[in-house]
Amino acid sequence: MEASQIRLTIPDSIDITRLMGPADSLLRRIESNTPASITVRGQSITITGDVDEANRVARAFGVLMGLVREGRLPSVQDVDSLLLGAAASGNDLDEARVLTVRGRAVGARTEGQLAYVRAMRSSTITFALGPAGTGKTYLAMAMALAALSRGSVGRIVLTRPVVEAGESLGFLPGTLDEKLDPYVRPLYDALFDLCERDRANDYIASGAIEIAPLAFMRGRTLNDAFVILDEAQNTTPDQMKMFLTRLGFRSTFVVCGDNTQRDLLGRNGIDSACSVLADVKGISFVELGRADIVRHDLVGSIVSAYEAAARRAEAK
Repeated sequence: MEASQIRLTIPDSIDITRLMGPADSLLRRIESNTPASITVRGQSITITGDVDEANRVARAFGVLMGLVREGRLPSVQDVDSLLLGAAASGNDLDEARVLTVRGRAVGARTEGQLAYVRAMRSSTITFALGPAGTGKTYLAMAMALAALSRGSVGRIVLTRPVVEAGESLGFLPGTLDEKLDPYVRPLYDALFDLCERDRANDYIASGAIEIAPLAFMRGRTLNDAFVILDEAQNTTPDQMKMFLTRLGFRSTFVVCGDNTQRDLLGRNGIDSACSVLADVKGISFVELGRADIVRHDLVGSIVSAYEAAARRAEAK
């Protein structure tokens, strides 16, 4: 492999502390994600490695400088997105980026997440399967908001089965909306993180965004909509069939689930869909894993520990 050395000069207008991050955290993040050697001396950055890798890192530093020049404070997430985007497209972040929220790019940060974004862009129905923290619901919500803002769909429908530790809506006090709130709160969390609260509330009030339990989907045909089914591991095979057959014209369906957090016994809707629909054109299945977890670093360790405990239990 041909070796290359690239030297970048940091302009005087760039705050090096912001560029490198607190205690050089951004520099360390870049170093941990590339085999290239990076040396920083004063206003100079020297990158040594094979041609493609050196160029990839140089492009990442170039974009980070641009962010600092605009007055933004780059984050570790920006670095992850930059390195993935540069590797995936060979040029920029266009493929990995989904939308921009409050001046920050939202999009794929791992190879698995990039495959997920690609699947949602190219497939009518996408199944995203994986543990907590892999961005299943978050990226689906980002894609839905992007589609709504550019007019590709006329509405967003968010739904999930109401199954929680044997409880039911009837035993909770309050109106139906008040009963539903604890169940759909994760959907609200993703929505309000990706959209200004006032605008999100306007979308909900106008019906542009609808949040409802899965049972309310029966008998409907969802045209011109981006529909997200969350917590799909808690659907029965019949519920999954009912949901998927709600598909209308000009619509996109995304099904998110984690079989390690199921509250139903026996075969569920995800299991049946994976076996029955595996060869159907227009439907994609994306498996996300520990490497795709982008929450606090400790979340990955927790998932790994539980998986190791499950393997030990099976071996007994």
